[in-house]
Amino acid sequence: MIKKIAIVGPESTGKSTIAKQLAKYYQVPWVPEYSRYYCLALKHPCTIQDEVNMFHGQLALEQSVLAMTETDLVICDTTFLTVKIWSDAFFGETPQIVLDALPQNPYDFYVLLDIDLPWEDDPLRDFPNQREHFMEIWHNELTALGANYRVVAGIGEERFKNAVEVIDNFLIYSE
Repeated sequence: MIKKIAIVGPESTGKSTIAKQLAKYYQVPWVPEYSRYYCLALKHPCTIQDEVNMFHGQLALEQSVLAMTETDLVICDTTFLTVKIWSDAFFGETPQIVLDALPQNPYDFYVLLDIDLPWEDDPLRDFPNQREHFMEIWHNELTALGANYRVVAGIGEERFKNAVEVIDNFLIYSE
């Protein structure tokens, strides 16, 4: 059984950096964030259909990594729960296909990255002044899913070490 660990959180919390570091540390594959590549290619403002497309893309990317792995652990740089959060924020609703899929695609453990890092501008980031708001949303969404998660804080190497510690504890107690 492959354990899926999701690295999640608001914008500019270091998800991609930590996901890559963790995959290297545990010597396991990682699933990149599909929506970043999708949004970089957009030639128009994001629509609700784009959110559905990102949902399908993230799910397909994850399934392909899972199908090819020979390890018992995979690190996921975000999940399509992000599609729900962004759909709600931008469009006031979540596509039903996403809502239906959430309970059918659980993760074994979530690392929720704290908002203690300084904001880094990026053309794909939208809410530098709403980080607390989105952190609360992440807590609420993970709680609603009954997710097993821990918040990880810290700057630089400390953040990485804290992530390893919570994942190691999860792995020890999940056996």
